[in-house]
This record gives sequence, C-alpha cells and structure tokens, in this order.
Amino acid sequence: MNTMSHQENDRCTSYDPSKCPTVSEMLSRLGDKWSVLVIMMLRDKPKRFSELKREVVGISQRMLTLTLRALERDGIVNRTVFTTVPPSVEYQLTGLGQSFAEPIVSLGNWVFSNHTVIQKARAEFDARNQDSRAGQKLVRIG
Repeated sequence: MNTMSHQENDRCTSYDPSKCPTVSEMLSRLGDKWSVLVIMMLRDKPKRFSELKREVVGISQRMLTLTLRALERDGIVNRTVFTTVPPSVEYQLTGLGQSFAEPIVSLGNWVFSNHTVIQKARAEFDARNQDSRAGQKLVRIG
C-alpha cells in the first residue's frame, strides 16, 4: 500500500525546470563516493578532520578538504572552529545532512541485500563477453 500523500506525490512528479540544476548537483553528490563515505562517517557523531582522514580509506587530504567544502556549501555539513591552541576544527552533519544520509543508507542496504545477485550477474556477463572483449577494457566502478 502506498502511504505517500497526494501532496507528497505531486512534489515527486511535478516538473520545475528551475530546480533541475540543484537536483542534478545533489544526485551527483549522492553518486560521489567520497561524499557518501564522509556522510556515513559523520552519521553518529561529529569528527575532526584527522579522524575523517583516517576513517575514509584512500581519500587524499586535498580531496577530503574539497569534499567537506562542497558538503558545507550544500548545507549538509557544519564546520566548527574551536579556539584552542592549536585551533581544532570539527565537522558534523546538519539536520539536512542527516536526512540526506537516509537514502544513502537505503542504497547501501539494497546493495548488501542484492550482493549475491549482482555478483552472479557480473560473472555471467563476463563469461558471455570474454571472447568479444579481447583487447578491450571494462571500467570498474568502486
């Protein structure tokens, strides 16, 4: 049974061209692995830059800085500077950031639930296409 109200459904189906750039940008943010990982690391509590750098495996200092700035600009993350010696900076999800984490968690759960099926489909695809792709390279995501 669909529990979405008519008003909520109208928001999902109504087309407003002026909002398209923001929709595209936020979908891009949702598809950016660094943003997703940073958001997941900040779900439970605020963290300092160095903590995030340790926890987000493989991210460079520069990429973490750029990712945090983009998330701050979008209103997903708050940056708080503490006047300690030396100064320390802490990042935390805003209310908007917490709500943005919900679809990320749902997508992650979907992948975990369907992991076996996805791996089987990939193996079948690779087996079918092994001969036809000699000398070609598939792009691996993730």
